[in-house]
Amino acid sequence: MPMSYLNPETGDYVGFDTELAKDLADELGVTIEYVKTSWPSLMEDMLAGKFDLAICGVTINDTRKEQALMSDGYLENGKTILCRAEDAYTFTSLEAINRPEVRVMVNPGGLNEQFARENLPDVTLIIHDVNQEIPGLVASGEADIMITEIVEAGYYVGQDDRLAAPLIYEPYTDGEIGILMQKGSEDLMNYVNEFLQKEKNSGRIDELAEDYFFKYIEYEDTNKPAA
Repeated sequence: MPMSYLNPETGDYVGFDTELAKDLADELGVTIEYVKTSWPSLMEDMLAGKFDLAICGVTINDTRKEQALMSDGYLENGKTILCRAEDAYTFTSLEAINRPEVRVMVNPGGLNEQFARENLPDVTLIIHDVNQEIPGLVASGEADIMITEIVEAGYYVGQDDRLAAPLIYEPYTDGEIGILMQKGSEDLMNYVNEFLQKEKNSGRIDELAEDYFFKYIEYEDTNKPAA
């Protein structure tokens, strides 16, 4: 969450990108078939043809564009942190975080782990397989920091008042989220780009963003902990 999450109780996928995928399927007149993947195996599964496109908070970067096609960006994003609310005044910079006694938890194989290894070499790095479990583990004291994206941070702060994202308005990276496709799928990519532009023009992207994460971001002072 908030991009795409399989609800174990209902068996249904929910989230921003899930709704966007449904809109795209309606435009194409097709039925969605969901295929599970993971950050470590995402590109391998794409190149193996296990699915036609990947849409779940996939950041556009040069490495991915060298191996596959990526749509135009449809959502701005960037790396930030989640911490406990009482620590919001402590963790105000990378320098304040990058200490051996600080436990940083990330999911394996993606850009969160890469960012932590490149920018926080002195922390105690904890790899946890299930990304959506990490905010709760930070809140309960199993870790001190989660490296995440601003869209995730806003959602989780809204779900748990033990959490804060004190640097949410000052992300460490600037990026955009796009849709990943195989090379050779240029016709599909062109269609997807036209679809995304229509979703932007209609206000649908803004509507989904407000529903799933921005409504939770209520900071007036970026260094204040969550209320």
